[in-house]
Amino acid sequence: MKPVATKKSGGFTGAAANYIDERTSVSTAVKELGRKIFPDHWSFLLGEVALYSFVIILLSGSFLTFFFQASMAEVQYDGSYVPLKGVEMSVAMASSLDISFDVRGGLLMRQVHHWAALLFVASIGLHMLRIYFTGAFRKPRELNWVIGFVLFILAMAEGFTGYSLPDDLLSGNGLRIIDGMVKGIPVVGTWISFLLFGGEFPGTDIVGRLYSLHILLLPAIIVALIALHLLFVVVHKHTQYPGAGRTDTNVVGYPVLPVYAAKAGGFFFIVFGVVMLMASFFTINPIWNYGPYDPSPVSAGTQPDWYIGFADGALRLVPPGLEWVWFGHTWSFNILIPLTVIGIFIATVLFYPFIEAWITGDKREHHILDRPRNAPTRTAIGAAGVTFYAGLWAAASSDIMATHFKLTMEGVIHTLQAVVILGPIFAYFITKRVCLALQKKDREIVLHGYESGRIVRLPGGEYIEVHQPVDEYERWKLVSYNNYKPLELAPNAQGKVSPVQRVRAGLSRWFFEDRIAPVGTKELEESHGDHH
Repeated sequence: MKPVATKKSGGFTGAAANYIDERTSVSTAVKELGRKIFPDHWSFLLGEVALYSFVIILLSGSFLTFFFQASMAEVQYDGSYVPLKGVEMSVAMASSLDISFDVRGGLLMRQVHHWAALLFVASIGLHMLRIYFTGAFRKPRELNWVIGFVLFILAMAEGFTGYSLPDDLLSGNGLRIIDGMVKGIPVVGTWISFLLFGGEFPGTDIVGRLYSLHILLLPAIIVALIALHLLFVVVHKHTQYPGAGRTDTNVVGYPVLPVYAAKAGGFFFIVFGVVMLMASFFTINPIWNYGPYDPSPVSAGTQPDWYIGFADGALRLVPPGLEWVWFGHTWSFNILIPLTVIGIFIATVLFYPFIEAWITGDKREHHILDRPRNAPTRTAIGAAGVTFYAGLWAAASSDIMATHFKLTMEGVIHTLQAVVILGPIFAYFITKRVCLALQKKDREIVLHGYESGRIVRLPGGEYIEVHQPVDEYERWKLVSYNNYKPLELAPNAQGKVSPVQRVRAGLSRWFFEDRIAPVGTKELEESHGDHH
């Protein structure tokens, strides 16, 4: 008796899926990933915008590589743009103009690539601010914070290398600033500059070297880190905002398949459409207006891409005259000071999760996000850091401010110097006071409810306002946070307190001394019926 073959339904798609699954067992991974739950909140879309803009960068960049020639050999331009006909320029500049004016869809793809790059850096930055202010970097996600911040730095490096490839006047001046910063490093600066540029600036090798970094090394590292970043998100499970029914042991949301995947796919096309609209209607980096790079002229009023502005601004804010000759070498502190300050700032951001964990002594896992007001010191530190960065960033446009608002250049520089030094201090104290005030307001709402505006006259002639009580879901959000306390000094086995412990205890007091405790059960019971 012959075995009866069972016909499988699903047609070609089902047969192909079965064929692949029988040889790879991929259905197990798809089933596991498809059942993964992700919470739903608009702020979580910032990370998706970064991912989708990177996909757009890869697609548009692949198109551009077919036509761009990364060579600094001199040629005479003979393309369609008449004002530059016959002008000597590099092959890189000529091919960029050909892409813009002679390749069908070339200018659109150039602008898509540039706008997507700006969006990529901006969305990573906003995503990291969301993670910081909600405390999503805490255990077990410290390494994912480091990966995310390294991605932010690499995204800026990727943007700058691409920005420099056309070899136009604007990008050439940007490279000249980098050359000056490198040469400002004592002893080894000149050697490093010669190594980068293949000789005296501008040399003939830098565009080819930046091209290799831009299309090979940096994208490969970014793809690997994005994959690792997403793997950690799956392994650690996604964080979620506080609310009724949400704990550190569950995730309230939707499964990847089919809900989240469908929403994510739709959102990708929305991002793609917005980038295409920007590229279609808003010109960016018109290299034909700048012309080819020549070390002698410098354009007035030109600005770097926004993400590089903080470094340019730091150089502009340093007072003049900070340069001396010691031991036979020139020490340019007008360059060394900004480099050191920016380096310390970047290192502080990179290692902040470990710094906070050491100060607070908090070693627990956290899967519920903080409301920024409930971590006033952290939020104040973040506001101070943002103010510091914003001051440096604004300084990159000091000349534009002076000319457009008819101000003196010295006045603009001195004002921005004060903003960079004093602004973070004011931002810290103001933000912390606002957070504490919001916490006090939350306590009042939990204990007494919302003001209803309804005035009632009591039998004794007294007038009172009747408050509207808070529902249980809203109350849960307002009271479900931890009341941390400063660490207590504890002597070691020899009965001594080390200097490191004293420093840690002092920082812990500073971090937690000003705090508002959440409403407890006893207070809540005593307040029942007192909604007036």
